[in-house]
Amino acid sequence: MIFLNIFIESLQLPKKKSVFKLNRIGMDFVVFYMFIMLAFVSLPTLIEQMTNSSALNIKIGSFFYLIYFFIFHYLVIVVLIFIVISIIAFFTTKISHSSGRRLHYSILWKMTAFSTTLPFLLYTILAFFYNLNDNFLWFSFIYTFFLLYKIITIYPKRK
Repeated sequence: MIFLNIFIESLQLPKKKSVFKLNRIGMDFVVFYMFIMLAFVSLPTLIEQMTNSSALNIKIGSFFYLIYFFIFHYLVIVVLIFIVISIIAFFTTKISHSSGRRLHYSILWKMTAFSTTLPFLLYTILAFFYNLNDNFLWFSFIYTFFLLYKIITIYPKRK
């Protein structure tokens, strides 16, 4: 139930109430929420590969194919997304310090993770119908930075 609340609040960002509710959530829930979101993001690729590679499925079986997909696609995506979230959070700490707001890296990491909810949701829906190219990644980065800037400005300046 908490993950549904996190999802709903993440969609309502950058409202002040949502920012402060999500700020109170523990980092363990944030990481697990990202694992769940990335599993949903990987679903279109899994379904496409399972339907397009019927000869491969006959040879290795669907169970082993799921293990193969988990190791060589899902885990790689998780590692890459966590690295990108960490880099974005690092840059937003510099933005927050230059704007006079002293936000901790952990808060900005959580907010970066939550701000990726809408791009991930859009990607998952669109990937079922279209082949998306790298332009969607640029849209996601721009949206995430814009949303994070709006979130940073919600916090009061330090004296």
